[in-house]
Amino acid sequence: MLTTQSSVAQPQPQQRPQQPPSYHLKWIKWKGNKCPIVTQNENGPCPLIAIINVLLMKGRLRLPSMMEVITANQLMEYLGDCILENIPKGLKEENQLNYEQNMHDAIAILPKLQTGLDVNVRFSGVSDFEFTPELIFFDLLHIPLYHGWLVDPNDVETVSSIGNLSYNQLVDKIITHKTSTRPESAFEALVVEQFLERTASQLTYFGLSQLNSTLKDGELSVLFRNNHFITLYKHKDQLFQLVTDQGFLTESRVVWETLSNIENDGLFVDGDFTPVPPKTSLTVEDQQVQVDQDYLIALSLQEEQKKEFEKEKEWENFKTENGLNELSDEEFARRLQDEEKRKAGQLVSYQEPQTGQTSQNESQSNLDLNVEPRENFRSLQSGNRRSQSLPSRKNSSKPDEKSSKCSVM
Repeated sequence: MLTTQSSVAQPQPQQRPQQPPSYHLKWIKWKGNKCPIVTQNENGPCPLIAIINVLLMKGRLRLPSMMEVITANQLMEYLGDCILENIPKGLKEENQLNYEQNMHDAIAILPKLQTGLDVNVRFSGVSDFEFTPELIFFDLLHIPLYHGWLVDPNDVETVSSIGNLSYNQLVDKIITHKTSTRPESAFEALVVEQFLERTASQLTYFGLSQLNSTLKDGELSVLFRNNHFITLYKHKDQLFQLVTDQGFLTESRVVWETLSNIENDGLFVDGDFTPVPPKTSLTVEDQQVQVDQDYLIALSLQEEQKKEFEKEKEWENFKTENGLNELSDEEFARRLQDEEKRKAGQLVSYQEPQTGQTSQNESQSNLDLNVEPRENFRSLQSGNRRSQSLPSRKNSSKPDEKSSKCSVM
């Protein structure tokens, strides 16, 4: 892209320079010595970190002993120096020119290591990748790159459907043939799609066995899995992944994690490959509090179940006593409705005489108000408060004049 400059300089707002990302170093025990490894956060540049950690553990890259933090720019500078220092000697002129061209290409795309690499695997072998310019870093630095996303040869249908295709070619095949009118093509697309779905972790048990048989004991390499680059090591016929999660920065004993299955439930080991016992997160007091809380919750649930059982039992007894067990749902609903109507009628008949008595009291009170118009509003309130405290006279069929007058005095 060409850049042009204006003949008149325009003032530009000053912007604060963005700080380059930095990463914490963790000093681990490695072959009897202290060795730094670069840890990463959630969005760390995993290909750059994986390559740097291999170089550090191989002794091809050294950092100051007191160093605790390193920036991404520093990592790329160290990596560039390693590439320049790794130029082989005694090459023929033709090979020398080819190597120098590859080296300049690698330096040009070095910043891409901070964001990710374009990797396209083939499912036929642990070292099979479609060539992309980004993979040149591993060739120049002589770092093996592996993956374990392989097809089991006993799965004849999947092997036949995939063949020697790469991941990108399989995706194209699914898109193109899934709606094909040819049954064979549609069937192959379905088989390939199912394989990708059930191996979404990008590691199969057959691939794991091939990794174990391919790597030499004591070999350091980089594993591509789950769109992630991991530092891999083989020790006494076992595979181990370097733990670079920044969350384990202060856990000095947690160095490696076993890679013995595809379920991501490996065990942590230290620098001597001794298993690290799981850390207890709760104290004895906290555990006892948790037990007490669980016990109270269990008692509460038990009490609620008991109340529900008693209600059900009471309801069953009611139906038995009233002969409702053998009724149909329609007949049972009709009887309940009749019972509600009967109770509603009793309530209305009970309220009618009370209403009449209330009306008589109100008219007597109105009469008294007309007789004594000089009383003020305060004495009326006082009289109401006193009348509320007077006991009712249940045996009198005629309203008491005194009690009526008390309501307005």
